[in-house]
Amino acid sequence: MQKNKKRIIKSTINQYFCILNDKTMRKNRLYIFLLALLSVTTVFADNMPTINPTAIFTTADGEETGTSYSGSAPLPVRFFANAENTSGWDTYYEWRFTLEGQEEPYLKRYEQDTEYTFDKAGSHRVVLYAVFTQNGDTVAYTDEYWADAEPLSIQISESKLEMPNAFTPNGDGINDVYKAKDGYQSLVEFHAYIFNRWGQKLYEWTDPAQGWDGKHNGKDVKEGVYFVLVKAKGADGRTFNIKRDVNLLRGYTKTSSSGTDSE
Repeated sequence: MQKNKKRIIKSTINQYFCILNDKTMRKNRLYIFLLALLSVTTVFADNMPTINPTAIFTTADGEETGTSYSGSAPLPVRFFANAENTSGWDTYYEWRFTLEGQEEPYLKRYEQDTEYTFDKAGSHRVVLYAVFTQNGDTVAYTDEYWADAEPLSIQISESKLEMPNAFTPNGDGINDVYKAKDGYQSLVEFHAYIFNRWGQKLYEWTDPAQGWDGKHNGKDVKEGVYFVLVKAKGADGRTFNIKRDVNLLRGYTKTSSSGTDSE
């Protein structure tokens, strides 16, 4: 296909130069030459390699495709070059990951499509340097290209974690599980433990979205006061070391006092 296109370009140029040899057309040499050059440039531009970087962001709510995202860590992201017209060209790809305020990338990847899990708070800038070469011709998407093009942008929020002081595992579907309060964000490490008053460990979990259902060895534990210990780390480097009492209230109903999940 590329050879045929080169023959077309060569034939087009030869036809124009034959016209130039005609004495009656000498006054229009410059015009005709520019027309021929424009024709060749148009054919080349229509077939030169292009890129259109995009990303797929995987969140707790599913997948989202785009060029920017703001949310909580950890955030797995898949990046795609979306390169076209690369047949017959030698290719070079270099993904660069940079934090806002820094000049040097903290990470480089050298595949056409790549993936990365963002676990550090801040504004991340991702660009794709791509170079295509063929028979001495070069098409480059590097500094000059990215001076005007918009990079992929990922904003990772600061970490947050709070634990309630009570829960009501009575099967009514309301506050039946003891877990982190809604609104936790950007946690890259999480480990929680439940103990009884004698220091016996009853339960542990490592996902802030999960929690304790008030059972031990498959059986309901008694109402009373228990103890939670939580060790966690945020994407911003913040560490959490939460220790507090947990009131287990089985007799609580929706019409009872609503202070069970307060500070």
